[in-house]
Amino acid sequence: MKFAVMGGTGRIGSQVVKKLKAAGHEVVPHSLSTGVDIITGQGLEEAVAGVDVVVNLTNSPTFDDASPAFFQTSMDNLLAACRKGGVGHVVILSIVGIEQVPDLDYYRAKVLQENILKTGSIPYSIVRATQFMEFMDSVLAMTTDGDTVRLPPTPIQPIAAQDVSDAVAEVAAGTPLNGILNVAGPDVFPLDELGRMTLNARPDGRTVVTDDTAGMFAAVRGDVLTPKGDARIAPTHYTDWLS
Repeated sequence: MKFAVMGGTGRIGSQVVKKLKAAGHEVVPHSLSTGVDIITGQGLEEAVAGVDVVVNLTNSPTFDDASPAFFQTSMDNLLAACRKGGVGHVVILSIVGIEQVPDLDYYRAKVLQENILKTGSIPYSIVRATQFMEFMDSVLAMTTDGDTVRLPPTPIQPIAAQDVSDAVAEVAAGTPLNGILNVAGPDVFPLDELGRMTLNARPDGRTVVTDDTAGMFAAVRGDVLTPKGDARIAPTHYTDWLS
C-alpha cells in the first residue's frame, strides 16, 4: 500500500513512517520542511495524489482560541486534495474524552477536526489516545512557580508515544473504521500523584502541591479523560517508562 503521512517528521509521525515502512509499505513523510503546507495548500495535491491512505498527524501551533481555525483550514484543504487524488482512507490522531471538556479551546478544536472528517465523503479512522507520557515535563512546567508545582488531582491514564504510534500504524494499514479506536496506558493516576512520581524519579528541587484550580487540567471534570468500554490498553507502564 502507498501512504502519505502529514506531520511525518514529528514525534508520532516519524515513528508511524518507520513502522509502516518496516511492514513493507511505500510511505512518504510530509511536513513544512519537505515543502508541504497543509494551511496554504502548497504541495498538498501532489503529496496525496494516487496514495491509498493519508495519515494526518499535523497539529495546531497554539492551544488557544486560534486552534479551531487551524483545524478547519487544514482539514478542508486536506480532504479536498484527497478527494481529487482518489485517496481511499484518511486517519487522524485525537484525544480520549475531548467532547466532555468544552472549556478548553484546543479540545473543542479537536472535536471540530473529528467532525469535519466524519461528515466528509472519504472512509476514515480516528485514533483517540490518552495523554502522552512524554508530555509530563511540559505539564509540570506549565504550573511551576519557583520550587512549587501546582497540579489538580485529575485522573490521567498516560500512554507512551511508542504505543500510540503502534496503534496509528496498525489502524492506517487496516480497513477504515468509520469510527473511533480509543487507546490508553495500563494505569490510572491522579495528575498530582503522577507529578510527584515524576519528580521523585528525577528530583530537581520542586515539590508538587495539590491545587484543584491549577493549569489546563483544572477544566476537566471527573474521569472523562480516561477511556470507558472497549479501549485498547497499551503495554507500557509509566513506572517502566520513567526508568
